[in-house]
Amino acid sequence: MTSEPTPAVSVIMPVLNEERHLRNSVRHILEQDYPGQLEVVIALGPSTDRTDAIAAELVAEDARVRTVPNPTGRTPAGLNAAIGASRHPVVVRVDGHGMLSPDYIATAVRLLDETGAANVGGIMHAEGENDWERAVAAAMTARIGVGNAAFHTGGQAGEAETVYLGVFRREVLERLGGYNEEFIRAQDWELNYRIRQDGGLIWFSPELLVSYRPRPSVRALAKQYRNYGRWRHVVARYHAGSINPRYLAPPTAVVAIILGLLAGATITPWALLVPGGYLAAIAVGSVPAGRGLSPGARARIPLALATMHMSWGWGFLTSPPSLAKKVIAARPSTAERSG
Repeated sequence: MTSEPTPAVSVIMPVLNEERHLRNSVRHILEQDYPGQLEVVIALGPSTDRTDAIAAELVAEDARVRTVPNPTGRTPAGLNAAIGASRHPVVVRVDGHGMLSPDYIATAVRLLDETGAANVGGIMHAEGENDWERAVAAAMTARIGVGNAAFHTGGQAGEAETVYLGVFRREVLERLGGYNEEFIRAQDWELNYRIRQDGGLIWFSPELLVSYRPRPSVRALAKQYRNYGRWRHVVARYHAGSINPRYLAPPTAVVAIILGLLAGATITPWALLVPGGYLAAIAVGSVPAGRGLSPGARARIPLALATMHMSWGWGFLTSPPSLAKKVIAARPSTAERSG
């Protein structure tokens, strides 16, 4: 990767309305157990809270922290702006509500060297601060909630389709043009698909852990997962063969439940077994998912599961082709934009 035993690292952060977690997130970066040089580049979207003020305080407190503007507020644009303003050979993506484990960067750099991967990543370790958030965290780390995605549920280290956030070789990002700014969501999956098509290795390791704070309400969770579904369908349109049965399960469930309700109301009540069976399944599945949680959190897990499944599926089904219009290869490279 580089002749340096401890290569310098650039941490890039796209942020928008992150006053609740930004300071703590940056603290987890600056306190990394890593002997190499480190910089943090925060791409500031048009926040309506104190995010910009907190970022300015962080810049004043530590010379390793810088900011760049991201006028659109869109995540991939902010990521590309931060990549263009950064300078080191290893690029670490962190979100404004993500908390890196103490040895995250050191472990990731070691894995890049050991595996030869283009991108390494680990577990999105959801942690809540109240009963609702803990219920969402349980749903997001259970197979009944997210299928067999290793970066949610854990598993053996090995080659993966995608990973959470990611630690990249800069030359790979520059060669492929960084993130596709047409993909407001699912930009990670889309970039990792292009990396794999380019012959690069995506490597998952449970050694890499990022604590994640779930959305604080049903409405926010539904919006998040609807957007996930909409944009995952856009990826499937642009990259034939990129879809697999795991991604088709939520839209299939939505169609089956709607048809079951309609048929139950107009043809035969037996059709109601379909939505009833789904409700029973998530109720039963929430029991192991909620082990160790308070009664209030356990009671909310079925609602979290249904919100995630139905919102993702509905977003996938209603995803309009107009969401992404430009051909991926037409975008300029990161090097061209920053030059």
